[in-house]
Amino acid sequence: MAKPLSADQFFAILKKSGVRVVEHGSWRTHNRNHKGAWGPVHGVMIHHTGPYSTEAGMVELCRTGYTSLPGPLCHGVIDRSGTVHLVGYGRANHAGSGDDDVLKAVIAEKSLPPDNEADTDGNPHFYGFECINTGGGQNWPGPQLDAMHKVSAALCRAHGWTARSVIGHKEWQPGKPDPAGIAMNDFRAAVAKILDGKPTSTAPPDVDEPQYAPFPGAAYFRNGRRSALITAMGKRLVDEGCGRYSKGPGPTWTDADRRSYAAWQSKLGFSGADADGIPGLASWARLRVPKP
Repeated sequence: MAKPLSADQFFAILKKSGVRVVEHGSWRTHNRNHKGAWGPVHGVMIHHTGPYSTEAGMVELCRTGYTSLPGPLCHGVIDRSGTVHLVGYGRANHAGSGDDDVLKAVIAEKSLPPDNEADTDGNPHFYGFECINTGGGQNWPGPQLDAMHKVSAALCRAHGWTARSVIGHKEWQPGKPDPAGIAMNDFRAAVAKILDGKPTSTAPPDVDEPQYAPFPGAAYFRNGRRSALITAMGKRLVDEGCGRYSKGPGPTWTDADRRSYAAWQSKLGFSGADADGIPGLASWARLRVPKP
């Protein structure tokens, strides 16, 4: 438990950790503080971004957000080269609602219980880093993992926390898979080694994680397109209560798929031209379509 660092302190601590830091716009004052308190802070939360078209586009999405979830969506985006992009500071829409028992364990720096309820707002209480990865089995490059470990350790050191104050989104909010492909106990062990002044391995752990399909681009979804990906998407839309199929879904993109996807966009809070039934990056990332 601690008072949040000032934006200048946050910047200086990350730079001192040895990572490359890039500033975007007026990140120091870009926040959601008008929606509630920022702090006290209890730890660091690690995410993966999900499917993306370009790294620059994902950094901008995390900075600005979208209709139903305004930005910033984190404090820093860690790209696959290990560069940390600062996009906001203060309260950010990254943690969402999670388990109060998990929060108590983080504060006490004890082993985490299962996250089986979402009754506590985590946005005031965690520094958040979105790490660029599709979440669909994509590897984690060594430089990116190094940066993730270093920024986590730097913030723990600044607040006098141990590595137990670092958690994954999947340990906080029921149903979340991120960061996919990373066993968080291994991640915390790597952070602990940095805090102890010992070297850390950058090899990604070998664990089973959900496999999600990367976003193929809006142009992919046109009448007559036939693929197993379209079937997988349709099944997810049905699971979300958005299916508008008389039969199916099937492998061929049809107007029923467009209507179903428009219902999903509307469910997320999109409207007008943003709910036209053609998949976009933000809505696709939240649908989490399994790799066919």
